[in-house]
Amino acid sequence: MAGVLLWVICPTENASFATSSLLSLVPKSGSQVRRYSKVCSRLKFSTGVFAAASLSSVVANPPRSSVEKVYEVVLKQAALVREQKKERISDVVAGNDQAESMSRGDLLNGAYNRCGDVCAEYAKTFYLGTLLMTPERRRAVWAIYVWCRRTDELVDGPNASHITPKALDRWEQRLNDLFEGRPYDMYDAALSSTVSKYPVDIQPFKDMIKGMRMDLKKSRYKDFDELYLYCYYVAGTVGLMSVPVMGIAPESKASTESVYNAALALGIANQLTNILRDVGEDARRGRIYLPQDELAQAGLSDEDIFKGKVTDKWRSFMKGQIKRARMFFDEAEKGIAELNAASRWPVWASLLLYKQILDAIEVNDYDNFTKRAYVGKAKKLASLPIAYGRALMLGSSKFAEPARS
Repeated sequence: MAGVLLWVICPTENASFATSSLLSLVPKSGSQVRRYSKVCSRLKFSTGVFAAASLSSVVANPPRSSVEKVYEVVLKQAALVREQKKERISDVVAGNDQAESMSRGDLLNGAYNRCGDVCAEYAKTFYLGTLLMTPERRRAVWAIYVWCRRTDELVDGPNASHITPKALDRWEQRLNDLFEGRPYDMYDAALSSTVSKYPVDIQPFKDMIKGMRMDLKKSRYKDFDELYLYCYYVAGTVGLMSVPVMGIAPESKASTESVYNAALALGIANQLTNILRDVGEDARRGRIYLPQDELAQAGLSDEDIFKGKVTDKWRSFMKGQIKRARMFFDEAEKGIAELNAASRWPVWASLLLYKQILDAIEVNDYDNFTKRAYVGKAKKLASLPIAYGRALMLGSSKFAEPARS
């Protein structure tokens, strides 16, 4: 992770990352860029019409909620998936001899394996679940995980105090480069290869960086609408990045949008759970990720959070927050059944693990000031066969949605 931080802070000292060996890891034909541009150009007309209509009625219509803003991103992701299903484009790299192709393959395999090592170290339960996926999907998920972790480390890692908005601007430019086939290091090369193979859009990645920017300047959220948008930026985006790789079951009758919405719900649920688990830790850093209006309605204030005393008011407030997080988990469960069969296990494992964190908060009598709710190793291991069983038994189901076109 230190390498990432060094490049972001001092990019000129790390220009050597962009070597010819790294560039050779991605297709040279440029078909990745052409395909992405082709899809986006087909979306331009409808997007332009929508924008014009919005401008003409801006006075008459109230501001959009965060849910509405995020749903626009969901629709775009779903459109990219449908476009790929129609065209079935396969990238062909012409003019490369066999030796050069084998060399690129060896380097790229090494890049993916490094991503797998990071995933195995920091997300053991999820990593075990990915081993059931096809090798190509597994490696792609590892690459996405590593990029997300590196991005999070920028504002939450040991060198976070050195990160500035300009540093995040440079990180976003690096993201643009890897999407255009110009990776800076092996981890970037793995993700650059992934986005050339799957209909993964850049917007969720950019939105995650927006979440990091919010962490640099914002430490309070006036209502759940603001908090929802933050949760989308830092966690809901992961679901939108991952669905194209994990794949939707061929037999699924659910709409593509509904599957993406369920993936989004899982990200929101996970982040809400993180927030509820880390109330005390965040307060010690001067941060409160709880809706200010809901705190006030419960008769609580920032001062109560900083004091860290569990009262009946706090217990009542926490019960409502946990209930909402569980509602998002319930919504997410509907979508897991629609995923490709080989991709369901790691998602189920992640969901069950995070739901147990909410249980642990309750066991701790809602003391998330001085006690950290966690799931012990034995419970984690016990959840794996349960997740596996659900992945096998709960096949494509019951969204009351029209079939995907």
